Amino acid sequence: MEKVKHTRVARIVDKLAVKSEPGLTNAQLMLTNFDLKPVEPERRQWGPWNFVGFWIADSFNINTWMIASSMMTNGLAWWQAWICVWIGYMFSATFICMTGRIGATYHISFPVVSRASFGIWGSLWPVFNRAAMACIWYGVQSWIGGECVTLMIRSIWTAYKDVPNSLPKSSGTDTMDFTSFFLFWVCSLPAIWFPVHKIRHLFTIKSYFVPPAGIAFFIWAIVRAHGIGPIIHQPATKSGGALGWAVVQGIMSSIANFATLIVNDPDFARFAKKPRDALWSQFITIPVGFAVTSFIGIIVSSSSAVIYGKPIWNPLELLGYFLINPNNGDTANGAARFGVFIISFAFALAQLGTNIAANSVSAGTDMTALLPRYLNIRRGGYICAAVGLAMCPWNLLSTSNNFTTYLSAYSVFLSSIAGVIICDYYIVRKGYYEIRDLYAARQGSPYFFTFGFHWRGYTAYICGILINIVGFVGAIGKPVPKGATYIYNLNFFVGFLVASGTYYILCRISPIPACSERWMEVGDEIRNVSVAYGADGAYEDGDSGSGSLSDAKLKADEENLAGVRERKVTNDSL
Repeated sequence: MEKVKHTRVARIVDKLAVKSEPGLTNAQLMLTNFDLKPVEPERRQWGPWNFVGFWIADSFNINTWMIASSMMTNGLAWWQAWICVWIGYMFSATFICMTGRIGATYHISFPVVSRASFGIWGSLWPVFNRAAMACIWYGVQSWIGGECVTLMIRSIWTAYKDVPNSLPKSSGTDTMDFTSFFLFWVCSLPAIWFPVHKIRHLFTIKSYFVPPAGIAFFIWAIVRAHGIGPIIHQPATKSGGALGWAVVQGIMSSIANFATLIVNDPDFARFAKKPRDALWSQFITIPVGFAVTSFIGIIVSSSSAVIYGKPIWNPLELLGYFLINPNNGDTANGAARFGVFIISFAFALAQLGTNIAANSVSAGTDMTALLPRYLNIRRGGYICAAVGLAMCPWNLLSTSNNFTTYLSAYSVFLSSIAGVIICDYYIVRKGYYEIRDLYAARQGSPYFFTFGFHWRGYTAYICGILINIVGFVGAIGKPVPKGATYIYNLNFFVGFLVASGTYYILCRISPIPACSERWMEVGDEIRNVSVAYGADGAYEDGDSGSGSLSDAKLKADEENLAGVRERKVTNDSL
């Protein structure tokens, strides 16, 4: 009987396992599967216009709409806040292109990229770190998407806001809000099903529909206000050094809003047809798209001050006012309700795209790396959605413990991860990766380091966190020294520079294997990679299913021995 049970359990476990390359050891089965391997040419379907559509679609979301509000509340004039948005997102675009190039060149995702910097097994902590945050943010963003659904339903059925509440007060929500949240959550599930190289069509549709809806909202608000309102005439309320620090904080808030996507970009860029497809398309579109969206948010909010007597920064709240005027109780006519429905639908679609790009795909890719034998991106995405539902995000948003501030502040610690990875690739290794060894769990691998952990990477990562930790405590409401606050005002740059600088110094003192002394990217040779031990060659030919690097390439590599230092890994454990 025990044998039967054991056999039955074994069969179930085997059925749950995802497909993987034959001949892998048990250790390798914990490092690779179809979604973790380098993307083969057939799935490299993202061209430059796909990246343009992706970022145009991502820029039109509620967070970007409101990003200037905090800067103006902090004492900036509207044009100063807008300049901060431009500068912040130009820096963000630079970081995005730097991490994205790694994925676009070697066609590997963030979890695999991090193995070169943190070690084969050491990479699991940064991966888990990001996966957990992505799951939490998925729930939070889904709750905001539910607010869009509420407006859509209210536009059709005005009595929806009067639906009797059947949930206890202890639940933290009511029937109407939970129903809207659940509808958005359910409607998001089909989008998780599609593979990443095909989900680009969702962003293309979003880029065609959402921006025109945002522009329509912009025009509608100006027409109703008979002008652009008083906000653009308001001067800055700070001057001198206080104004300078307010500008710095505004720039940093724009970068912090992008911290997750900075480390996440290889997950999408690896599907680029060519590395340059993920360069200028992202570098130009990101600052332009996000600056235009924030400008629309500023003008619409300024116009709302004329209509309702106070500026309303939350576009969903303003749309609710369009349905029922809070000053006199007048309800909207049929045309206005239709307009609110279309714009609310656009915001819901924007939330869906943002949730997929920044959270679902990120969490799915990370979970694939945490348990590759049984998880792929699709399964990981659905686990992320389940966690987002189970965490009851309304409780997090309704408490007074600055939880959203904590999440936003916590994201800047991803700068330490980005600092280590970017320094490792561009300065230490000069673009050189040995792809097969990124999937090898044996001691001879140049990325195995010390028991699979890279102590230099972790030391640099911790240093980048420590420099910001006191200021981080202050950001969530605790008293800290003023000097720590000044350092934290430059949080992303400080964490990035300290982590990357520390990593570089440590690698100079104690050199690492598999580096190049001159720039040498070899990603253009990747076809279908076989990572099983004993497989012939580093790269397989896509047609024959086997093969190796061309003789010319191997000869060139031999001639470049002066440029590529092959060190013994045993020296690395010193």
